[in-house]
Amino acid sequence: MNSKFVSLFSFVIFISLTACSKDASPVEEEEEVIEEPIAQGDEDTGTSLACTAQGTNPSRTTDIANPVNVGTIDDRSCYANYREVSLYGKTWGVYNITDGSNHIDAPNTLQPRMERSLSRSQETGVGSFARFKGIVRILEVGDAGSFNQDGSYLIQAKGNHTGGGGSADPAICLYRAHPVYGTGDDADKQVAFDIYAERILERGGSGSGREVVFLKQVAKNAEIDFELEIGFREDPNDASKKIHYCDAVIGGEAFNFNIPDPERGLQSGIRYGAYRVKGGRAQIRWAETTYEKAEVVD
Repeated sequence: MNSKFVSLFSFVIFISLTACSKDASPVEEEEEVIEEPIAQGDEDTGTSLACTAQGTNPSRTTDIANPVNVGTIDDRSCYANYREVSLYGKTWGVYNITDGSNHIDAPNTLQPRMERSLSRSQETGVGSFARFKGIVRILEVGDAGSFNQDGSYLIQAKGNHTGGGGSADPAICLYRAHPVYGTGDDADKQVAFDIYAERILERGGSGSGREVVFLKQVAKNAEIDFELEIGFREDPNDASKKIHYCDAVIGGEAFNFNIPDPERGLQSGIRYGAYRVKGGRAQIRWAETTYEKAEVVD
């Protein structure tokens, strides 16, 4: 083969390779520039559970302007104040509380809480009700080392009754999330939550006057549709009587409860947020909350 032709052919190959190499560099740099960081979410991972200057609200009704979550705030925790975060296409109300952080009530009396109260249905006629709907995410709940002390409340049904007994503002049914820990590298991490209903056995019941019933398990940070309705309906077995009911729908599953002594019931009410933490920290998120009620004279 002619030596001049070989030299010319080699030169052409060299120019082509050099051009390809120069063209590739900008593409690689552009891919690195547009790469986005992994979202970190809205979980508080700090190790301190102490009160903060920002979280020490002087009044339990301290709130932000125009909150997206319905209801009146009841903030009895000096760890954090209510705030909101946009994530996963929704605006979430942030409820963080820690063990021993109730700075409003007398020390060692009532549990910390950051809840929202809703106006109660004050009538007891058939058709009266209070109905709440929302989406909840659970990131962390209290862990005090034993079943009776573990867990934090997400939401509760409330209402006074005739005849006295129990608290001046009794809880009727509370929905409590207990921590479920992982294995291996996640052995010290809360990866899921068991949801229990804490139901009264008698009007005014607390402590041994309640039963704790397992409902279902949900994953950490999962978006769970939660509906709670408390009200009065006709007894299907006796039209002259009525049932005071407390019905929950959690992630599409129904969990109904007939409240004892329905004739003694005077109110139907709901509170939600984060309540009770006898060890560690609780972090609950609520979005797209709605509330309605009806009042039918008996």
